[in-house]
Amino acid sequence: MPITGIYGPDDFTSRPQGQSATSARPAPVRTAPALPMPSLAWTAEVEAATAHLYERVKHVIPPIEWPLMAPTIKAINELKQARGAVILAHNYQAPEIFHCIADIGGDSLQLAVEATKVKADIIVQCGVHFMAETSKLLNPDKTVLIPDTRAGCSLAASITGADVRLLREKFPGVPVVAYVNTSAEVKAEVDICCTSSNAVQVVESLNAPSVIFLPDRYLATYVASKTDVKIIAWKGACEVHERFTGEELRSYRDADPSVQIIAHPECPPDVLAEADFTGSTAHMINWVREKRPKRLVMITECSMADNVRAELPDVEMLRPCNLCPHMKRITLSNILDSLLTLREEVTIDPALAMRARRSVERMINLKN
Repeated sequence: MPITGIYGPDDFTSRPQGQSATSARPAPVRTAPALPMPSLAWTAEVEAATAHLYERVKHVIPPIEWPLMAPTIKAINELKQARGAVILAHNYQAPEIFHCIADIGGDSLQLAVEATKVKADIIVQCGVHFMAETSKLLNPDKTVLIPDTRAGCSLAASITGADVRLLREKFPGVPVVAYVNTSAEVKAEVDICCTSSNAVQVVESLNAPSVIFLPDRYLATYVASKTDVKIIAWKGACEVHERFTGEELRSYRDADPSVQIIAHPECPPDVLAEADFTGSTAHMINWVREKRPKRLVMITECSMADNVRAELPDVEMLRPCNLCPHMKRITLSNILDSLLTLREEVTIDPALAMRARRSVERMINLKN
């Protein structure tokens, strides 16, 4: 069913001005003694201690680069044990993070679910800020760290809690679904959250003829094509996925008709029309594991193709992917610093967190 309407900030003349949802963040309030900087020299001991980790990434990290990474990887893995910390990493993190230091990896839904099972006192979120906020919402009594607070998201920045309230005024009684790529402020104003993995299921679970779906216009379009529910959308977009074009994909097929193309539903409709498969990052990975195509184009963030190839080296990856500048703010260096200093801590106002937590938990508790 076509989207029945799409709205953005310019459609509300009374929209409050000021900080965006992602910039209005509480300052960290807790400090802890810093641990001394470990040696980051490449030694025979480091080489031996990290050899098994290099086996995981040898197909995507050249041998000449490993001595530059391995000492920091060893130090991080030792520090997280000393701190009693667990590291969560999104699929878009670089292979040296995703495969060599992360305790839990996955897409937004997987990380949200796993965050509820974490026993460690400290969570280091290797992702963007809304993911760290989600971990904090689900673990209010734990210390949640993000190595770089500037790791934002174009989707999260596209809408505020005030915008959601204006949408509710315009469409009274219509339930609101928020993609998890939103701030805690926005999550506090909606009925339920979703990820790209379960967006259609979440929309249909509301048993409503119309649903407001925000903030990704392209994911909203994809959801609308899979359901009879009328979708009212927001004008947000992922700056990584919206850069792909259908013409670009056709050029890959012209060069090699045998190539397989899979795409994330945050891409524009002309891109999805050219893809052999559309799905969330988790669904894309499972598709590759099952199909094992000879040559593949993954239309999503670049590092995910590296992470899949590290696991499945027999699949040849063509590289038309785009890098997320926000995800790439998370590095081995600032992860190490975060563990040494216990910075930067993610904090959320308790009253706002209580409201936001309900929408996330409702998603997690939704029965399949």
